[in-house]
Formats: sequence, structure tokens, C-alpha cells
Amino acid sequence: MISHPVLHKAAGGTGTYADPVTIAVGHSRKTGQDVLDIPPGTRIYLPDVRRYFIVEDTCGDGPTPEEGPCHTGAGKYGDATLWIDMWIGGKGESQSFVRKCARKATGVTTAIFNPEDHYPVASGHGVIHDGNCDAGYGNTVESR
Repeated sequence: MISHPVLHKAAGGTGTYADPVTIAVGHSRKTGQDVLDIPPGTRIYLPDVRRYFIVEDTCGDGPTPEEGPCHTGAGKYGDATLWIDMWIGGKGESQSFVRKCARKATGVTTAIFNPEDHYPVASGHGVIHDGNCDAGYGNTVESR
């Protein structure tokens, strides 16, 4: 289950513009309502994994998620201004492979908000698919 479904009922997606992968963002309950750091439905392109993403979920839980790393943790990583958690897939893969891919895909990276639909997309469902980890393409933004 995801907290703010737009295109999916559960985390997923192929990473194309038409079927972006679910991404989770920090949120706050300070006002008594659940307010995401980025509005649900916002598309984001990450060149390092060559995938489009869509904000559909929250990271951080409990009564004060705004005090957790998903809402405030980006500042610990130098030039990072925002924390986002991408769904990477990995069903059927070993835990060690999934962890290794997650480490490779994690870090400060270029993110394009509200991107056009012409950026390259790696094939496969999710960042982890068919025994592959699609991460490490770099932060250079290329067009198809």
C-alpha cells in the first residue's frame, strides 16, 4: 500500500514517463494534516538510474515524521536539499544483491522536477530487474 496513490495502488512502475516508478517523500503532521514535502503526482526524472518517478508515498512515520530523516535528513549530505526514497524493486533477488543496489542508487544525485518526456529510460521493471541493478549512469542529463 502507498499513502497517496496517483497511478499505482502499490509501489511499482517501469520508469517510463507514462508509467513512472513510485517515490516516497518526507511529510509533516504539524498542522494536524498529512502534508507531503512535494505534492502527490509530481514527476521526477533521476538520470543516475534513468527512470521517471512519481510522488505517491511518504517516508517517515509516527506522530512526528517531520522530525525524522525523510523530512530533515537531506542537509546532512552536503549539497542535498531534499530527501526522496525511490522504490527499486528486487522481488526474487537476494537480500545482499538488493542492499548492494540500494547503496549504489543512494546518495546525492541530480533530480529533474516536472520533466519533459524525452529523457532516456533503461529497460526493465523497476531499478532492480532480471538480475540487474540500473544505477550508476551518472548525473549528466541526456535527451533521447
